[in-house]
Amino acid sequence: MPSYINIKMNKSIAIIGGGNLGKAIAEGMLTQGFPASKLTVTRQRTELLSALKDKNVNVTSDNVEAVKNAEIVIITVKPYQIASVLNEISSEFSKDKLLISAVSDFSIESILKELQSQPTVFRVMPNTASSVNESMTCIATNNASEDDTETVKTIFNALGSTVVINEQLMAAATVLGACGIAYVLRFIRGMIQGGIEIGFDAKTATHIATQTVKGASELLLRTGNHPESEIDKVTTPKGCTIAGLNEMEHQGFSSSLIKGIKTSYGSISK
Repeated sequence: MPSYINIKMNKSIAIIGGGNLGKAIAEGMLTQGFPASKLTVTRQRTELLSALKDKNVNVTSDNVEAVKNAEIVIITVKPYQIASVLNEISSEFSKDKLLISAVSDFSIESILKELQSQPTVFRVMPNTASSVNESMTCIATNNASEDDTETVKTIFNALGSTVVINEQLMAAATVLGACGIAYVLRFIRGMIQGGIEIGFDAKTATHIATQTVKGASELLLRTGNHPESEIDKVTTPKGCTIAGLNEMEHQGFSSSLIKGIKTSYGSISK
């Protein structure tokens, strides 16, 4: 179960890069009690942040000014943009700021090389479920105190659940936790399409499929059981469940999923 906690801190936060992930993080923070007046989100086309502006979030295209006025900086730009963005805002960093990068495939060492000072740096890999407080966020650092780590965990625990990992696993975390959202959604889409084929209308099939996936996840989260132990409970001898599972495996279901995960990992770990 995610840790639903209000973010009761007085620190000002700037999110540099108000794209899908940046907006999702901001929306999640707001729903968990973080004051809009303490939050700034940047994007070149600020009109695309109108929904946040309507909630009294500070919206600007000025990255330098945003960082200057923030105690915690969360960077959510595209990987090809991060070096130039860090160079742009480098002069505004000091050792008392926290820098949190949600950019894949850009190490803490590489981040520090782009900055004039040496702030405390974290890498995080949340996913877009941050906007509904159901993210899985992996956190890594190599120079942070326990207090700073707890601060970062507090922010992202309010957006779902967190785990602290070795930085060498961040590429794997990107695939399993962030890309994984797309994999699960594609699976749900397949369930919906199958439901329509056997007689349900699209709306009803969607409701059944999505709640079933949610229930399956909750079973594992609350019990800590291995998936196979829960599968065994519904696979009766000569039953329809085992017949369907066996056909899926004959068609390469698990194998295709594993190969897809490994292929995604290979594409970002070269």
